[in-house]
Amino acid sequence: MVGGGRVGPEIVSRFIELAGGPQAAIVIIPTAIGDSAYTQECACARFLRDAGATNVTVLHASARAQAESESFIAPLERAKAVWFPGGRQWRLADTYLGTRTERALHALLARGGVIAGTSAGASIQASYLMRGAPEGNTIVMAPGHEVGFGFLRNVAVDQHVLVRERLGDLPTVLARHAELLGIGIDEGTAIVVQRDTFAVIGVSKVFVYGGRDAADSGRVYRSLRAGDRYDLRGRRQLRELPSVRSEP
Repeated sequence: MVGGGRVGPEIVSRFIELAGGPQAAIVIIPTAIGDSAYTQECACARFLRDAGATNVTVLHASARAQAESESFIAPLERAKAVWFPGGRQWRLADTYLGTRTERALHALLARGGVIAGTSAGASIQASYLMRGAPEGNTIVMAPGHEVGFGFLRNVAVDQHVLVRERLGDLPTVLARHAELLGIGIDEGTAIVVQRDTFAVIGVSKVFVYGGRDAADSGRVYRSLRAGDRYDLRGRRQLRELPSVRSEP
């Protein structure tokens, strides 16, 4: 899950590696961008092809009925990985939530695949959907648009948090939904989630709200940098054990 902005080579290469390498079948779902149609040469897929990916399919449903069709999900059933570009997350929810396409995405994860996305493509992966209002992305909580795909359960994910000065927005969500863990990701930065742990990569920071660690001094969040790891189940930052020097 990437916090928007420039997606650096360390993030792209990690995604391709997790997918299984440059020849792995990757699906791009650009629906959040908002265009009515996309070709297989869509600019949305260029960054992966430029990074060496050779088997990239662009998949976009213009209506929920299409997202329910067996023929539409066929590329997802063959895919090793999926990428959601940024845009507006409500478009993804309105088109795919509760459809055969969403079920195919969960099935991809269940068989060991990887799903990634940036900006809106990050927030949609959480169980609670932030900024889901069609009226605008400054509306943090939007009744009727508060459910994401739930690949990451009991979590709300925000993005662009430093660049767009959003550090104060996740506490608004947690005040109404205290059961959630809030994760704010800045631009050019990603969390790589594997089972109940995530690792931070990229150039900026990730901010965790509602965890069990002490917050940063004078803040309501715990900040993490590249190389830091976090236990989502225990809601604590993972500490590396000191190496033990053996005596000769």
